[in-house]
Amino acid sequence: MRYPIEKIPLSSLLLPISVAGEALVRLDERLTHSEVGSGLIERMHYSDAVGSLWVDGELVHVEDLVFHDARMDTRTPTHELTVAHLVLRSRRDITQHPAAWALSNQGLSRLRGRALGDGVAPVSDASEPVSELEMEGASPDPDAAFMAELDEFDAILRRSETLMAQVALERKAVLERDRAAIVYDADWNEPQRLQDWQELLSEVDAFPPVLAAAILLDAWQSEEVSEHSPWLGRLLAAAYLRKTGTTTCHLTAISVGLRAVGRERRHSKNRTQRLLAILEAFEQAARQGMNEHDRLLLARGALERRIKGRRSSSKLPELIDLVLSRPLVSAGLVAKTLNTTPQGALKLIAELPLRELTGRGRFRAWGIL
Repeated sequence: MRYPIEKIPLSSLLLPISVAGEALVRLDERLTHSEVGSGLIERMHYSDAVGSLWVDGELVHVEDLVFHDARMDTRTPTHELTVAHLVLRSRRDITQHPAAWALSNQGLSRLRGRALGDGVAPVSDASEPVSELEMEGASPDPDAAFMAELDEFDAILRRSETLMAQVALERKAVLERDRAAIVYDADWNEPQRLQDWQELLSEVDAFPPVLAAAILLDAWQSEEVSEHSPWLGRLLAAAYLRKTGTTTCHLTAISVGLRAVGRERRHSKNRTQRLLAILEAFEQAARQGMNEHDRLLLARGALERRIKGRRSSSKLPELIDLVLSRPLVSAGLVAKTLNTTPQGALKLIAELPLRELTGRGRFRAWGIL
């Protein structure tokens, strides 16, 4: 079903578009030249992953996500935690690739967890090589005859390996088809919905980038493009902002902004109200990012004053960078990252005015004030 873009009331959206665009550009510019920019960007990945699950009606604690990402789980990961970690890894994938990658066929296939080719690779023709002795019709050299036999053995082994690989690929394809029949609705027709959304991607290029991103997100949500990945639309909208140059340094944490917008507005039957809600979410995401940036900048200054005059081999500067790039850290995470012992990590943590956040025995965690 095609998403109509002809009757979008631009006059009522111009001011929100301008406000949201200004906030996004201002945050991006500040992150580009800030000494805490990389730490804030990493924190935004965690916040947006947790916020994405919250928007979809699930709850994930940020400390569980941090520990799960470091492979230091305190309990068996839940399905919601696994999805949040998938969002986190997807955000990192998008930022590590060129700006247009996420919206390309290759990027969409990877982010959706699908392979580009659904077929089975053909078997290569590993025929036996004809030896020089056979071509000449003579075998005067015993060593040459022995080498020719070895070549024949190698050819047989190559054919066997190729056939075994073909059988494995066919078996994998059958298993994937059976799994898809159980997990996916046959009437959903996700490929067609995705194709319609990709056609919309080229149609919205005539709009301002901020409005185009809002339209793409609303289309993804209202048309329910993905059966199992509603969160992907928010990442793709943020990737569109990055592709168009609105944000060049960071990937907008749209889910963080959506948490500040009422559910009634986000799910309104009126498309204009939904677009206004999305534009406000863009603005809120940028403003919360600015506030967090100022907080981290003050915290970094306070922490650096505490370690002034320390020897150059001290690991406290590395600990400061780690604390600024994570919502919280544990002794095990510090020990693993800084390559020290747990006891040494506790001593380093005690050197800084960090706040203990959990108090869960061996799973104690700290963060900045």
